[in-house]
Amino acid sequence: MRVSGPYQTDVPRPPARGARLARRDEGAYRQYATEEQRRQPGCPARPARYICLVRSTRAISALTVLTTTLLVLVGTAQQNNRFAVSPRHPAIEYGTRPRTDRAARLHAQLRAGEVTLAFDRERGYLRALLDALNIPIESQTLVFSHTSLQADFITPETPRAIYFTDDVAVAWIPGAPAIEIAALDPRQGVMFYAVRQQVIPAPPFERPRTCVECHISDTTLGVPGLAVGSTVIDTKGVPFSAIPVDHRTALKERWGGWYVTGDTGEGPHVGNTVATTAINPTLEIDPANLNLPSVEDRIDSARYLTPYSDAAALMVLEHQTHMTNLLTRTGWEFRAAAHEGRATGNDGAASALDPALAETVDALVDYMVFVDEAPLDDAVQGSAGFEAVFEKRGPFDSQGRTLRSLDLTTRLFRYPCSYMIYTAAFDALPAAAQHAVYERLWQVLSGAEPAARLLLDDRQAIVEILRETKPGLPSYFEPPVR
Repeated sequence: MRVSGPYQTDVPRPPARGARLARRDEGAYRQYATEEQRRQPGCPARPARYICLVRSTRAISALTVLTTTLLVLVGTAQQNNRFAVSPRHPAIEYGTRPRTDRAARLHAQLRAGEVTLAFDRERGYLRALLDALNIPIESQTLVFSHTSLQADFITPETPRAIYFTDDVAVAWIPGAPAIEIAALDPRQGVMFYAVRQQVIPAPPFERPRTCVECHISDTTLGVPGLAVGSTVIDTKGVPFSAIPVDHRTALKERWGGWYVTGDTGEGPHVGNTVATTAINPTLEIDPANLNLPSVEDRIDSARYLTPYSDAAALMVLEHQTHMTNLLTRTGWEFRAAAHEGRATGNDGAASALDPALAETVDALVDYMVFVDEAPLDDAVQGSAGFEAVFEKRGPFDSQGRTLRSLDLTTRLFRYPCSYMIYTAAFDALPAAAQHAVYERLWQVLSGAEPAARLLLDDRQAIVEILRETKPGLPSYFEPPVR
């Protein structure tokens, strides 16, 4: 089966080295330039509709921390949905305000001598960082596209391993000079760090300045964030084109550039495969690349913490990255509006909201309750035990139910309301934003807004779970009856 649509491209194969200029218009395609060409006056450092990715491993300061596979997908259709004000806005001050993300707190503990990180010869600080940040190894996913500034170390034989939890992701590549970290600050959005793989008492968490050149884009809604992409790549991992992916993307279009282990039944996807022709490269769905129990026959899996790139973990990651961006954008929009004197509806009433803020709230809640989720073609089962580890985190109501319960038969979650409602980023939304989000969420869950198409049983279960597990939930959340 040949993948068509946005995957098609007639761009010739790029050089193996050099900077990349990425652009996505009606069809996704890429243009390439060498690093020397990029320095010429005719190649601007950051034009309005292009972002330059300089590929270099000579200095850690040149690294852009990429926690997911694709972070620069620019399209005119998305531009109206992004945060349009500078991150340096007085109400935001992204680069200068104190950070409270978990990676920053760990770094402070290291500098104070309160904790240490063990270093091992095979993987450096990887296992120590995962333990310190409470990230399960079962979350491991493997991406082999050259969509990192440590791309020299990424091949289909040596993919980049990504481990994640709700608010932190860690990326490791065999032999690479640094471990990459992306951590969600409750107010400021995603913060990016690089930890050198050097044996020193308290390794610094460096903040490469170039990160936001890629991590603030239309795909991330104009805020420092994350994105997962499905990428057409060649046999060496060099990308030709890509599309952004979240829970609204059909499974058959997902996972280009990723290894995928587990059982997707009859559900096709483009994981575990590469494009073999340079002219009009495409990814073809091959039954031999579906339902892999592990990656042991594809790579030297002993170099990694597990031999899996779990399908369930990938699906949760895809949902979580865009939800992260929506939460950050909502907080930023309300803070900027309050600073500028625009109507934020202090009581949360939708009628009192600035129209742009109302649209932001609608987008957040629609995504939170999985409006437009792409149905699964068949049941999905991971191979690494991620489902059990993820669900165990709860919280649970008195009936043992949790929003973390995965369905994976026809949809991602058993109860279609995002577990990200429990994150510090949600709790840190301005009061007016929280009021507006809760009011819109209640309109959906009460049945007053039938467009969401949630079944009564689902809405009742979600409200009952939230009433017992979500502190600060408004009292008007009563079990719906219609």
